[in-house]
Amino acid sequence: MKLLKKETPLERTRLFLAALLLGAVLAANPQPASGQQAGATPYYLYDRGDGIPTSLLGTYVRKNELLFYSFYEYTRDSTSEYKPSELGFSGNQDFFGKREDHEFLLFFAYGFTDSLAVEFESAVYTVATLKKASNDSSNMPNRLREDGLGDTEAQIRWRWMQETNYLPEGVFFFKTVFPLQENKKLIGTQEWELSPGLVFTKGFPFGTLAGRFSFLYTTGEQNFEFSEYGVEYIKRLSPNWRVALAFEGEQDEQAIIGEVQYALSKNVMLKVNCGFGLTKKAPDFAPEIGILFSF
Repeated sequence: MKLLKKETPLERTRLFLAALLLGAVLAANPQPASGQQAGATPYYLYDRGDGIPTSLLGTYVRKNELLFYSFYEYTRDSTSEYKPSELGFSGNQDFFGKREDHEFLLFFAYGFTDSLAVEFESAVYTVATLKKASNDSSNMPNRLREDGLGDTEAQIRWRWMQETNYLPEGVFFFKTVFPLQENKKLIGTQEWELSPGLVFTKGFPFGTLAGRFSFLYTTGEQNFEFSEYGVEYIKRLSPNWRVALAFEGEQDEQAIIGEVQYALSKNVMLKVNCGFGLTKKAPDFAPEIGILFSF
């Protein structure tokens, strides 16, 4: 299968957003699905249920529910930007090397109420390898490798607005990334990161759309700036199958992600997805596979 190319990211982004906009326009005045009974689950909750959205694509946690997700992610980036001085070597010029990451991650989420949930995620073991650019003449070695604990973060999520036939659901979140790898250069986080944001979700007969954005404050640079943004589409195909598609961006990095979810049982779900970079500074691709348990 031929991978997406990076040469025309703007065109691919426009097509993707145009498709989402067209779907939203066609469903501007949605009606309940035919045969819906009084007291049944509203049509706009069909794809996801009444849970609070987590940071995982197409994943929601309900009141008194505990989610546990164990997964592996591989990332390959043939144009990974780096500066030798930031890695402990001489030279302030920016270069593009080749980088590969292998991450084994754990995720937990718990819903305290219908409106309040918390989550925790950690790359419990990460291996990162960076190959030096061919035009880099600094004293940096041809290959750098680090392993150990990767990014570790916690979030609180509060649903402050319930979805109705006409209004979307609104969720506020606050994310904290812990500086647990102050002596590492390639993996983990070296300073505190604090990130507030909002998620708006609306269900339609053709599927569910969600838009999110966040801001970022880092203790190292001590500045507050616009950070991540994204648009997601989720569709339940049957009681056991669900698909999701997302467009994500952060500064000059943009990517598209596709995911398939299959319910192995009532409390166990298989999740398989893959992200593809749309811009030069985004990773080429990042496949992920894992098992989600609910209790």
